[in-house]
Amino acid sequence: MRKTTRQAKVVSSLVGLTLIAAACGSSKTSTSATTPATVATTAAGAGTTTAGTTGATAAGTTVAGTTAATAAGTTAAGTTVAGGSATTAGGSTAPTTPAKPAMTITMQLDPKAVWDDGTPITVDDFKCTVDAVLHTTGSLSTVGWDQIISVEKGKDAHEIVATLKSVYAPYKNLFSGLLEKAKIKNCSDVSTELQDNIPFSARPYKLQAFSKTQATLVANDKYWGAEKPIAKTIVMVPEADTDTEIAAIKSGEVAFDFPQAYSGITDALTDPNIKFTPGYGTNFEDIFFNQQSGPFADATFRQAFAKSFDRNLVLKTIYNPIFPGAPLLNCGVWVPTIGKWCNDADFKNFYDPTAAAKLLTDAGWKKGADGFWADKTGKVPTIRWIINTGNKRRENTQALMIPEFAKSGFKVVADNCDSACYFQKRLPALDYDMAMYITTASPDPTVTSILACDSIPSAANNNAGQNTAGWCDKDASALMKQSDAELDLTKREDQIHQIGALIAKDAVLLPLFQFPNIAAWRTDKLDGPIDADAANYQAFQNIWAWKPKSGDTITIGAEQWPDCLNPITECANSSWYEWLIGFKLLPNVWDTTGKGDYAFSSLVSAEPVVKVLS
Repeated sequence: MRKTTRQAKVVSSLVGLTLIAAACGSSKTSTSATTPATVATTAAGAGTTTAGTTGATAAGTTVAGTTAATAAGTTAAGTTVAGGSATTAGGSTAPTTPAKPAMTITMQLDPKAVWDDGTPITVDDFKCTVDAVLHTTGSLSTVGWDQIISVEKGKDAHEIVATLKSVYAPYKNLFSGLLEKAKIKNCSDVSTELQDNIPFSARPYKLQAFSKTQATLVANDKYWGAEKPIAKTIVMVPEADTDTEIAAIKSGEVAFDFPQAYSGITDALTDPNIKFTPGYGTNFEDIFFNQQSGPFADATFRQAFAKSFDRNLVLKTIYNPIFPGAPLLNCGVWVPTIGKWCNDADFKNFYDPTAAAKLLTDAGWKKGADGFWADKTGKVPTIRWIINTGNKRRENTQALMIPEFAKSGFKVVADNCDSACYFQKRLPALDYDMAMYITTASPDPTVTSILACDSIPSAANNNAGQNTAGWCDKDASALMKQSDAELDLTKREDQIHQIGALIAKDAVLLPLFQFPNIAAWRTDKLDGPIDADAANYQAFQNIWAWKPKSGDTITIGAEQWPDCLNPITECANSSWYEWLIGFKLLPNVWDTTGKGDYAFSSLVSAEPVVKVLS
């Protein structure tokens, strides 16, 4: 269904790229005076906004632009910065120069904050999480986390001071998905741990059991926050395909579903006991092209194919029957309803089959007797198009477009597999040519983790990274990293726009549609703010506030089921893993909200203080 990004989670989850309730997982609200420009039903916006000048505030946190830099190797809190020596390959130590501190984040833990076994959450848990993200083989993404020099205890056991070697604008995506150190065997590499169980929680619910057929969450009686769970048990069950999903809620097998929209879903959900609400957040469906191998590694062929892709036909045939009158998404890296990050000119009028044919003929390609384009050697590339089986909308899109591609001279075949295979195996391995999926992004439009050169999974980076398009443009990567370090909102918006233009120029992807979540529930089984988090990046995070109309159990249907539960590796590469397990158990310093921004969670007692060091 969807690919998440490691943003608010630990993200992903953009590779980058995330309605009407209080902060998820918290009764507190952010102190930010800046409200992102959103429509009423959006969920993830430009949550971090600064004036970029000394003394300005960044999304409700204090930025002390005039703070004097401390001595290299020491944090603002006076704690030692990691560094000073390093072990060489031969085992000897060699002196290194500690990174100069550029930014500190001071977090005040709620003194009552404990894990579900009653032990306090401490700085050691933060350190373990940072270590796991940075050093685990196959870590999903290290972007942002790799700027952390140290995490140390502050003035007391409840104060934690993180020191960064650069200013990092999307800092609210850090310190999420925290691990309990006492339950981890090796914080430096958790790749073999947490496969079928998460034995700790610091949320209103904890995991009682997980299998291929069911996940059971039970109320965490040690949870200290204001979000007291009403239902004692949450049962989540997998649903093999869209038809099964709809049948389950209509029959009353499940009380809540979160289905993807398709033509006819309104009629399918018509029932006197069913309500449903769309929530528009930062979900966007795109076509991605693998540039590392296969036919689209040839830039000319990729650009010609992209210009031959009639997105308006997809809009007319696939999307408009579901969402009448809704427009195509023309922004390369964001959505138009959240902030000013989206430039709608990126892909406007991109379809141009005449220009596509010229690109190929100029490069020596010719159409054979079968009507397909062949290269100079006479070889006709076969394009493997992957989607997740059982997704009716995407299957309909393949059925529509594959014959159209053949008319244009491109040989495309469906090469599909189930969701776990798709999102947790083949995408991370770049085992496809063309992919269609929804990116579920956090409120901040950072795209470094999904599109920077060093985010391409490879042996060189221990297969870390979410750039599963395999795109590497050094100028774009530099812009991404500049954007991540830019606190001036206007400058950052311009950088994001420049990245979008480069994406379009190189035909990295084709944007299709800003996709809503659909919260569907049975009114004879549930009461409460059921659709309040419909567009939240963290999705139905407020299940603690849902009230069963009988009994003390709520059953939720899941259209995507994880093969494993590791929150650091590719196991966490799907939104449904996060919605079912990750977000429901693991604490964040900042949670996303149903209003499209961030709020500090119950883990901390106040908005963390951020200082930029001169």
